[in-house]
Amino acid sequence: MKKILILNGPNLNLLGQRETSVYGDRSFDEFFNELVDRYPDVDLHYAQSNSEGALIDKLHEVGFSFDGVILNAGAYTHTSIAIADAIAAINCPVIEVHISNVHQRESFRHHSFISKNCKGVILGFGLDSYRLALESLQ
Repeated sequence: MKKILILNGPNLNLLGQRETSVYGDRSFDEFFNELVDRYPDVDLHYAQSNSEGALIDKLHEVGFSFDGVILNAGAYTHTSIAIADAIAAINCPVIEVHISNVHQRESFRHHSFISKNCKGVILGFGLDSYRLALESLQ
C-alpha cells in the first residue's frame, strides 16, 4: 500500500470560506474524506500549515519514508527557495498542485520556485487537481 501525504500551505485551511469564486465552496476536510473513500488502497495522510518552517519540517519528516507528496504550497510557491531546497533534499516524488490556474491570475503568481524540483505540476482543475496528482503517483 502506497503512503501519500497531501500537504497544504498558507490559507488553505480556509477552503470553502475564502474567495469561493476562485477556490470553490467545499472544505478540504470534506474533500479529503472523499479521497480516502475513493482510494482505499492508498494510505493517505493530510497536513496543513500557514508556517513555512512547518511545511519544510513535514517534508523532511516524510520525504524518506513516504511514496509521494502532493504539495500545494500556496503563496510560498512564488517566494520560498527554502521549500524548493527541501523538496530537492528528499527522496520521494513531489507533485506541485494548485486549485486555480495561476497563469490566469496576477503576474507574481506565474513563477514557481518549487516546480523545478517537483516531478510534475497540476493546476487549474479545482480540488480535482489533487485527485489527478494522486492518480499520477499510483
